[in-house]
Order: sequence, then C-alpha cells, then structure tokens
Amino acid sequence: MAHKKIPMKPDKKIALVAHDNKKRDLLEWAKFNRDLLAHHQIYATGTTGKLLEEELGLKIAKLKSGPLGGDQQIGAKIVDNEIDFLIFFWDPLQPQPHDPDVKALLRMAVVWNIPIANNRASADFMISSPLMDGEYDRLVPDYENYSERKIVSREMG
Repeated sequence: MAHKKIPMKPDKKIALVAHDNKKRDLLEWAKFNRDLLAHHQIYATGTTGKLLEEELGLKIAKLKSGPLGGDQQIGAKIVDNEIDFLIFFWDPLQPQPHDPDVKALLRMAVVWNIPIANNRASADFMISSPLMDGEYDRLVPDYENYSERKIVSREMG
C-alpha cells in the first residue's frame, strides 16, 4: 500500500485521556511536564480536562467525558488530522463500561499512525523526544484506494 505524508508542526495537537484510577498519575505527569506542554494545543476528555486546566493553568480544549462520547470525539479528531498524538493513561485492572469506545479510539490511533503513550514511562519518552519540538512527517497508508474500491452487491433472494 502506498503512503502519504501528514506533516506535524512544531506545536503539536496532544490528546490527554485518563481513566478514573489513573487521573492522579496523569495530573502528576502533566504538572511535571507543564513547561513542555505549554506551547502545544491540548485536548482532553471530560473531567480530565477540567482537572488539567485547574492544575496547570493552561487552556485545555475539553470534550465530553469518555463514557459519554469523549473517546469517540478524540478518535474523530484523529481521523480528521486534528490530533497529532495520544497520551492515554488507561486502567488495565478495572473494567470500563465504555470499553468498546476505548478500543475504537486506540484502533484509530493505530490506523492513522498516531504515537500513543499508555503509561508514564512511555509518555516521558515521547514528551522528551527531540521530535516533539520540530516538524515531523507522519507516514499514513493511503486509504484512497480502499475508499474508492468497487463493492459488489448481491441480490437478496
């Protein structure tokens, strides 16, 4: 499959998401990295966004709570190239009522080749990468052929 380049500018569009049992971890991580996050555009779901805005004193684009559609909103922004990467502190030990939405969000990040950090260590590596503050061409499969494929319909009998 052919690929196309999607340019990321030096100021990235970052989605921050955390399940309830991981919100404290994400807040501590974001507070430690506040200066690095300050010049980027930050998106967050529901309560996480409110907590981040209060804790960091930064403008956060707040979406719906994850279980109320926020995960799907982030996924749609990934598809529309409005999110450059995802930091999602999810709780692997706690069942989530919106687990299908979580899986769909992670799937969209992989389909569109969005970097994903799912814990503090991977988020530390990502935020401290030399690629964070420069331009970067993200390679994405060219899905145009898939979108334009011919669908053969069968007659219902």
